[in-house]
Amino acid sequence: MLFRNKLMLWFMALVFTIQLCLTAFIYYYSVRARELRFYHRLESKAEQTAHLLIGRLELDPEELSSLRKKDLLTMHNERISIYEPDGTLAFQISQKKKEDISNADSVYFDQITRRQPARFHRGAVEVLGMQYRHHGQRYLIFVAGRDEFGRREFATLRAILLGGNLGALVLIIGASWLFAGRLLRPLTRMVAEVRGITASNLRQRVDEGNRRDEIAQLAMTFNEMLRGLEQAFEAHKSFVSHASHELRTPLATVLGTLETAAAYDPDLPTARRSMESAVEEIQKVIDLTNSLLALAKAEGAAPETELVPFDDVVLRAVASCRARYPGRTVQVDFGQWPDTVEVPFGTRGDEQLLHTAVLNLLDNACKYSANPVVVQLDYSPTGRLRLQVTDTGAGLPAPELARLTEPLFRGENSRDRPGFGLGLPITQKIVQAHGGQLRITSKVGEGTRAELVLPAV
Repeated sequence: MLFRNKLMLWFMALVFTIQLCLTAFIYYYSVRARELRFYHRLESKAEQTAHLLIGRLELDPEELSSLRKKDLLTMHNERISIYEPDGTLAFQISQKKKEDISNADSVYFDQITRRQPARFHRGAVEVLGMQYRHHGQRYLIFVAGRDEFGRREFATLRAILLGGNLGALVLIIGASWLFAGRLLRPLTRMVAEVRGITASNLRQRVDEGNRRDEIAQLAMTFNEMLRGLEQAFEAHKSFVSHASHELRTPLATVLGTLETAAAYDPDLPTARRSMESAVEEIQKVIDLTNSLLALAKAEGAAPETELVPFDDVVLRAVASCRARYPGRTVQVDFGQWPDTVEVPFGTRGDEQLLHTAVLNLLDNACKYSANPVVVQLDYSPTGRLRLQVTDTGAGLPAPELARLTEPLFRGENSRDRPGFGLGLPITQKIVQAHGGQLRITSKVGEGTRAELVLPAV
């Protein structure tokens, strides 16, 4: 079901429920008001009859016989009954002839008190029973009648409420349609704008409206996603361009060397030299391919959650770097660890990936600096592991430093050094996969510092 239809149904259900509750409230209190009004009329009629027949005529048979009894009946289906203190029927008059319901009245004798009359129904006829005291004697008077006018008035009210609710339902349906359309109009516009965004025009953005409500926040979030997607596409295009260039150069060299050897090498020693040159270029292609695969693995890395002694990882990486650069000095310094730590310099993740990340940092430091490289492992003030690798090489200018983690990017001072510009991007992906951070600072002529921060156990 479309969200627009769901919104309409919810709006209709909510408003119509409120409408029904209001109708029920009006209906209930109208019923109560009609009953109270009619019972008050019955009570007034009972008091007047008691004053006349008991108080003045004292139920004298001669006086009662001369009384025009029909003059006492002023309501539909009216009946008046008076009972002696001993419970015998002393007087009764009714619009219906031969109506004797004294047994039905006697059921309510015990319920009638001086302060509280008895009120009950006999079908559509409503009855009120009350007591009247005269010369110390307790008489009971029952007055019954049918509120014809009140019921007609109430039937009119029911018709009004029914017609009003039906009309309100039609209005609610129309209002819900307009409400849903107006509320979803920004989303409809956003959908149309999003459909117009393709891979060829990722610079286009969605209108962010007033930048305050939830829909504007959705548009702002989507624009942030578009910016990230645009950057990812640009990085992907740059990566493909650089990768194809890096692969094309050694492959072209291999092809040219082999073609030259096949055409011009006169003897085996000359051909051997050509083959050795071709093998060297092919090895570069293999190294580049392995680096690209390592980058892809780091990007999709889901590291293990095993406990890793990070100090051992650093020591193994330092040993590998010393073996790779025999004449280079690498100084290692381990700081103190808090007393509350159970495993010093422990973290969780993939030990092999962390070894690759640390080795890449050490390799860059040793590659671009002839002076000693300083490695320091300690705890940051926030309780996380912090590894710092510092060299005193040529350093990097700010524009190159900002692009240092882009795949296949290499600075001006690295053109004559071996490598493909993939070490730091691989390291950053590994660190991010482990919930850490990689920060690199550099000053031209002073050197570079790489800081790796990881969650501690």
